[in-house]
Amino acid sequence: MGSIQSKVFWLLAQTGPNTWNNISVTGIGRASAEKIFYHALTNRLTYADSAFASVRKATLRAATDDYGSGSAEYNAVSQAWDSVGVPAEQIDGSTFFVAQQYADFLNRAPDASGLAFWIGNINNCTPQPSCIEGKRVDTSAAYFLSIEFQQTGYWVERMHKTAYGDNTGTSTLGGSHQLSVPIVRYGQFLADTQQVGKGVIVGQSGWEGVLETNKHDFANQFVLRSQFTSAFPTSLSPAQFVDALNAKAGNVLSSDDRTTAINLFGGASDTSNTSARALAVRQITENQTLSSAEFNRAFVLMQYFGYLRRNPNSGQDTDYTGYDYWLQKLIQFNGNYTAAEMVKAFIESTEYRQRFGQV
Repeated sequence: MGSIQSKVFWLLAQTGPNTWNNISVTGIGRASAEKIFYHALTNRLTYADSAFASVRKATLRAATDDYGSGSAEYNAVSQAWDSVGVPAEQIDGSTFFVAQQYADFLNRAPDASGLAFWIGNINNCTPQPSCIEGKRVDTSAAYFLSIEFQQTGYWVERMHKTAYGDNTGTSTLGGSHQLSVPIVRYGQFLADTQQVGKGVIVGQSGWEGVLETNKHDFANQFVLRSQFTSAFPTSLSPAQFVDALNAKAGNVLSSDDRTTAINLFGGASDTSNTSARALAVRQITENQTLSSAEFNRAFVLMQYFGYLRRNPNSGQDTDYTGYDYWLQKLIQFNGNYTAAEMVKAFIESTEYRQRFGQV
């Protein structure tokens, strides 16, 4: 085809389904295609409307005028433009959307195989277009659930939990009250996660070694931060140090786990051994009981950190009411983000879409 518009017209002018770039387009016949394009050219476009996105909007408006919003003709026009890579908004395009998940949750550019897989996960679903929304939700949630994020971002969140416990927030959900909330803040989380995840691409050769080196180096630096040394002076005995960390984490250690952590100090009377301090913090951070207990709270927190790029009580939220609402919904549906409609709400929110230029 000679141009993007020509390809769209050709797809529409066919009868029956055609596939382009893994997107199925149901043709509406030449007469209907001509009617829509002629209407768009004569009534909906100006000389200045030369961008593909403007032509897309004009043809959709023409389809609405002639056949109604949501009609078969309207849906076909939308499918045709999607198939040639001209979505309504750039965040609605599968390639841009998937690449953004890598940036927001894994802090890196997409690897080619991963990008192709997740684009296909959205574009190859059936029946279209009704399946697209659900696949976008599942695809986005997969980045939080991925091994890569669980071992970087979620690990960082638990490091802060182990060291400093919880913060206290205010919510007006069901009446004004206080609640325990994750202590790590967006700016610190982002910097720490980028450090831990640097060079890590799960599935590529050697990724486990890179991750372990990053965690080792980060943990050793973490326990030397002034905030940490003030909270846990080296004069503490190993038992006092481990018990204090365990209390912050929610008393997750078994008796054997506690003994193992204390023994990291090799019988010393104090906790001046930096490597042992780092290993003790890591042992608690990586405790499965803590990981399970903190999971829903972290999942909700990452909706704000990942999609909105802010803290739950900043921006348009002056407290933790929104965070509280989504946490209760997630708990209500036993962690099922689809039933809770949590991910869907965030990726369809005006605040999220405004990041990419949509008003």
